Amino acid sequence: MSFPYKHILVIGATSGIGRAMAERLVENGIKVTVVGRRKERLDEFVSKYGEDKASSMVFDISATDKIPEFAKEVTTKYPDLDSVYLNAGVQRAHDLTKEGGWDLQEFNNEFHTNFTSAVSLVHAFLPFLKAKAETQPASFIFTGTNLAIVPAASMPAYSASKTALNVFVLSLREQLKQSSKLKIIEVSPPAVQTELHDYMGPHGAKIGMPLNQFIDEAFSGLQKGLDQVIVGSVMDKETFFDIVEKRRSMFEKLAAVMRGMHAGK
Repeated sequence: MSFPYKHILVIGATSGIGRAMAERLVENGIKVTVVGRRKERLDEFVSKYGEDKASSMVFDISATDKIPEFAKEVTTKYPDLDSVYLNAGVQRAHDLTKEGGWDLQEFNNEFHTNFTSAVSLVHAFLPFLKAKAETQPASFIFTGTNLAIVPAASMPAYSASKTALNVFVLSLREQLKQSSKLKIIEVSPPAVQTELHDYMGPHGAKIGMPLNQFIDEAFSGLQKGLDQVIVGSVMDKETFFDIVEKRRSMFEKLAAVMRGMHAGK
């Protein structure tokens, strides 16, 4: 199977892409443990699909000091877990020219949630999943964004945090190639009609690709076994995909050169 995982932890699953993808996974026979801050939504998900197919844990990933304890609890409770899907994220607009300055705390919190928390989660779950990958398929799956490649000037914190995450994913995948079969997958959406855009007001829910269409295309890419699933594009599709392909090719060539340099020491 190209997408062989049996029990996936979906972090950031109370709404939007995370919730819809968790539903699609369950509907395709995959057990799911959903994670988020809103207990009532998690309970509703488990009630909808039944405890034989779904379970839940309440956790706020921004509390990075508690992530090691959380990972230990999860892996102890669910030793059959074979994939961690990191989807949680926030998005805001920041006017960097605003008189008196923009909201620096909100800017930093956004970066912390989208990047630092994800890195902390990988750090906590990596030993467990690496060990799992020695005997069966196992993976990390990340929800990135096309804005990691072509950033949006009005959303500098979101774009920068997702660019940082994309670089981290590329580096993690490249380094693991040498020692592990653990698969590193990144799903890169365009704008999608979800609660992520609620800060924009009533019109925010209408921005982007319909959620069901995105899930159809993204899940199709996962089923094909791709490690980089790009849906849609920023502006011109041909140019965008050309940038993505050339960037990854140059990254992999540089990684090979660096490996050679270290091997020669």
